[in-house]
Formats: sequence, structure tokens, C-alpha cells
Amino acid sequence: MTISSLPPTSEMVRAMLTCDAAYEGVFYTAVKTTGIFCRPTCTARKPKPENVVFHRTAEDALTAGFRPCKRCRPLDVKGAAPDWVAALLKEVEAEPSRRWTDEDLVARAIDPVRLRRWFKEQFGMTFHAYVRARRLGAALGSIGAGESIDGAAYDHGYESVSGFRDAFRQTIGTTPGRSRSKALMLCARILTPLGPMIAMAEERGLSMLEFTDRPALPAEIEELRGRYGYAIAPGRNGHLDRIERELEQYFAGTLTVFEVPLWLPGTAFQQEVWTALQAVPFGETRSYGELAASLGRPGASRAVGRANGQNRVSIVVPCHRIVGADGSLTGYGGGQPRKDFLLKLERRIRFGQGDAVRAHSGEMQASLF
Repeated sequence: MTISSLPPTSEMVRAMLTCDAAYEGVFYTAVKTTGIFCRPTCTARKPKPENVVFHRTAEDALTAGFRPCKRCRPLDVKGAAPDWVAALLKEVEAEPSRRWTDEDLVARAIDPVRLRRWFKEQFGMTFHAYVRARRLGAALGSIGAGESIDGAAYDHGYESVSGFRDAFRQTIGTTPGRSRSKALMLCARILTPLGPMIAMAEERGLSMLEFTDRPALPAEIEELRGRYGYAIAPGRNGHLDRIERELEQYFAGTLTVFEVPLWLPGTAFQQEVWTALQAVPFGETRSYGELAASLGRPGASRAVGRANGQNRVSIVVPCHRIVGADGSLTGYGGGQPRKDFLLKLERRIRFGQGDAVRAHSGEMQASLF
């Protein structure tokens, strides 16, 4: 499923010059003087705006005769692991309790410095920190299932219980004994056409789905840790596997209703708003005032808007379907370009290109199409 229209040229020029990640997947930059096309976030030297043409998709740029940039690799999904990293991650998942050394990496012809740099860029931590957190998360799951602390330590690659306790306290933020009262929240990166997202789920359902460049993401994660008492670690469960499949179908235009179970920690009012968001039909929009009125709170537009912005599960809990009273695109943590893209995608799927403007001319500005 593709969306044909582009943002205004001046907006794309600004995004290209500033490497604005919110435009990832929204457009591609093609340089007439070199014959190369790039992502808007490419770190290569910026071309002069008069030498640039913009394309909606990589396929459009290829068809126009441009070659993909070797630095930003626009034909790859943003954030995708190269083959040498993907093979290593597969080994980690097959044996999460294994302790890895730089010597192990060199034996696989992997430069530890290069690997460290890639993990810092993509995960915000080094490879060894990732593996340590993955191993401790698995140990926490075992302790929560009733295994003894000693058993969890030795089963997950620790040579001493004291070393396990120290590593556990530094990474999880509490002692193994006290961790029995903590619920485990597993987290994973999911790649989408609009850039990588972080997904988190506990055993009852999906609790977070956010773009990794969302400014509020660190505070949201800390709230889950501090206010709601979760221990967070890399890993996978059925809910994370399911949302990855459903997102792929959503962006391909074959899914209009998400069925992944949700578990949304929040106040009673927040949960009331988030439930109302899920009732906004696919391909339609509502204003903040309309959403407040649907809750029987017609004077609470501002409070409803605040709760809407505090939603941690984007796309699935569709806060992108809420717009200003005049139809303007306001208040989306993932960035207005992504909000615009998602709304166009849903309308194209539901109504078809020709009917989209007519179906929503009273809700959205015609310039969006």
C-alpha cells in the first residue's frame, strides 16, 4: 500500500537539511547532479535544494533512474540489522544465558568496536549491555515462575550467586529476592516503513508501542518502572510477535482491526480516554471536543487532549485519529508527518483514493490529500 501525495516542498527541504527522523518513510530525496537517492535522514553532505527532486517511494526514485545511496541504504528497512548482526542476534536468542566476550566476536570475524557502535545507535546500549539485560530478564522470569535465586543464577550463566546479585541490582534496579513482586515487561524493536518502534508487553498484553525517536519515550519507560513497578528487559513473548505481524499487515493495507491483547497501566480517566480512542473507526477522525463529548464530558477537551497525548500504544490505540476542531494535525508524539501518513493510509484502504476527500471533507483540510 502506497500513499501518493507528498508534503510541501519547503517542508521536505527543511526535513532533508535537518535530518528530521519524523519524515522517515514519508519521502525520498533524489539528487539530479549525482543520480543518487537517499533517506531524509542521510548523513552525507547535503545537496543544494535546487538540485533535488522528491519521491514518495524508493520504487518511484528507482523508476526515475536514480541509484540508492550506499551510506543510508534507502532500499533497506530503517534500523534493520545487517547480515552479520542478524546472525549474531539469532545466536543470542537461541542461547540467551550465554556470556559473550570480545574474543567470541573476533572468532566470528566481527569487530567489537563496530558492533558496539551499531548497538549504541540502534538500541542505546552496547552489545554486551544488551546481552546482560537479556540474560537477567530471562533470570527474572525464572524467579517469578518460582525458581530459586541460586538456580536462576547458575542456569543463566553466572558463576557465583554474589555476582548474579550485583549484576541484577545494577540492571534491574532491585535485588533478586525483592524482584518476585515485580512484573516483567519484555521489550523489542519492531521495524516499520516509518522507522523503528519499541514495543513492550507483559504476560497480559501489549503496554507500549512507540517510535524510538519520540521525545517522551524515556519518561514513559521510567513511569512503567517507577510508578507501576515493572522490571524491563529485552526479550520476546507472544504479544510482541503478534503485534509485529499485525503491524506488517497494517502497513501492507490488509489489516484494519488490531487484535493483539492490550494491558494499559494508567489512571481511571486515562483508561476511559484510551478506550474511547479505540472506538474511533478506522479511516475516520474525531476532534478533541467530539471525543470529550462521547465520554459525557463536553467541557473537558483539554484534559482529554492531555490523556490522548499520554497514550503509550500508538497506532493500535489510534491517537493519530484525533485532530483539531478545524481539522488541523495537532498533538501527535510521533510527529505530524507520521500522523499525516497514517491518516492517508487508513483512508486509502477504507475509501479508496477517489472517495477519501469526499468522505472527510468536513473533518480534514483538503490539502492533506
